[in-house]
Amino acid sequence: MTDGIAFTILVDEPDSGKRLDLLVASRISVCSRAHLAGLIRNGVIRVMGAAKKPGYRVRPGDEIRGCIPPPQPVPLEPEPVEFNILYEDPYLIVVDKPPGLVVHPAPGHYSGTLVHGILYHCPDIEGIGGELRPGIVHRLDKDTSGTLVVAKNAAAHRHLARQFKSRKVTKIYLALVQGQIKTNSGIISLPVGRHPVDRKRMSIASRKSRSAETAWQVRERFAGATLIDLNLKTGRTHQIRVHCAAIGHPIVGDIVYGGRRANKKYIAKDKNGWSDVLESVSRQMLHAWRLELTHPATDAPMSFESPLPQDMQEVLCNLRKIINV
Repeated sequence: MTDGIAFTILVDEPDSGKRLDLLVASRISVCSRAHLAGLIRNGVIRVMGAAKKPGYRVRPGDEIRGCIPPPQPVPLEPEPVEFNILYEDPYLIVVDKPPGLVVHPAPGHYSGTLVHGILYHCPDIEGIGGELRPGIVHRLDKDTSGTLVVAKNAAAHRHLARQFKSRKVTKIYLALVQGQIKTNSGIISLPVGRHPVDRKRMSIASRKSRSAETAWQVRERFAGATLIDLNLKTGRTHQIRVHCAAIGHPIVGDIVYGGRRANKKYIAKDKNGWSDVLESVSRQMLHAWRLELTHPATDAPMSFESPLPQDMQEVLCNLRKIINV
């Protein structure tokens, strides 16, 4: 797309009272509602020639005019980045993200991210969200491994984003947590929000939290740890890590939410060599194992699984050598 897309919308009685951003988004399908809201705030989209806020309630007879500018090249250089591709077609690409790989450029990580690798692998990827960049629909923490889907065009991105927002995507994780969980399954329903003191962390004691739900089930028990399946019903930042810590079973290797103090507690109780295994862990033992979604073009159900990475396999293998208590 080299030129902008100009449009005019005349508001009729049935649309009276609707939010400006929602109405425009329902008529313009080439970009997201968030991107359109930004254009409204910047005065690129106007009502009767006047700048309005995204929440402006339209009236019959209002004339909405605007021009969707063409995507601008993102200032990122494609780089060869190592990751396994689980599936790819003209609409999406599903990758197995290795641990240690940052998904999106951020302070301290301006190169070598998954985004750089996607740009290298798909040089003709379409503009999404106002930039020529990969359509990152969801993210995984740097040290979390596993399945991640990326949209290859704007339509696919919108379709997948709606699935995630409406909780129609199934996300199953595998986590090795500290200690013996007594029951075989359960549901953690605790709100998650920004930590009241440390803004880099999340917490269940946030002043502004959002509801969060994680269903879990025991897969395997060890002397000093438990391997569990986790089904994310919501997708809050650091949700699994915060929820596991909240019930007293932080993820093995999670320094942020498990802490060195928690590690020492389990080392002190060790009688079977658990401490040696714990001290060999260099990251949180959390893996995005399975992702189930609907194809954005065909509506066909799709399921993808990422095998456990080598480091997590080795930890589990060493734990199996220890006599269970």
